[in-house]
Amino acid sequence: MDYPLSSKYDRPEYMSKIMGPNPLKLEEELLAGHRIPSGATVMDLGSGQGLTSVFLCKEYGFRVYAADLWSDPEENRAFFAREGLSEDLIVSVKADATALPFEKEFFDAVVSTDSYNYFGRDPAFLDEKLLPFVKSGGYIYVTVPGMKKDLHDDLPSELLLSWTPEQLDYLHDVSYWEAIVGVCKGAEVIEVSEMESNDEVWADWLKQENEYAVSDRRSMEAGAGKYLNFIKIVLRKER
Repeated sequence: MDYPLSSKYDRPEYMSKIMGPNPLKLEEELLAGHRIPSGATVMDLGSGQGLTSVFLCKEYGFRVYAADLWSDPEENRAFFAREGLSEDLIVSVKADATALPFEKEFFDAVVSTDSYNYFGRDPAFLDEKLLPFVKSGGYIYVTVPGMKKDLHDDLPSELLLSWTPEQLDYLHDVSYWEAIVGVCKGAEVIEVSEMESNDEVWADWLKQENEYAVSDRRSMEAGAGKYLNFIKIVLRKER
């Protein structure tokens, strides 16, 4: 697919901030045809170094709360300021996804790119930990790395060149995620589907020279990409 929005960020100063397969291309595909109104207040859940938050703010016109447990809020604030974005438009918050520090029904939508699989595999997470902070009728858009078919009973050797079985347990197939979100009582499941962006987003990541990208090359150069995908999940909170 084409990426007219994320292609604007294909520069070293932005790509140096990615922490895995290109999150901007993933987010652009995830939000194609989205139903979040311009000007909405949106939580970027698992925002990392804030690149996806800048993207949501600049390209979609959202007011964004960049929520992440592991990144430095001060560094993110400095990055946002360099991008010309004031705290009226984008706010950096150190936050645990399982104990969010926001008012109830504060957000029009939640967007989570390449991080939900770390905290959202608990079937109770949506109803107990996330939906209380979303307004009635609000949306949740998620993309997670996954497998085209669940292979945990017989992990291919290509995958094990870069990742341990414990690390691979964060990756599952569409059926797995349909079951996880399907038990949610407070939201309608609109879509759970395989995305198109796997090859492109991995190629962008493997060009990077940080230790994690270099480590991932072993599996991907051996052909592990044929087992992997990204999965789109869209929900709408009940009114």
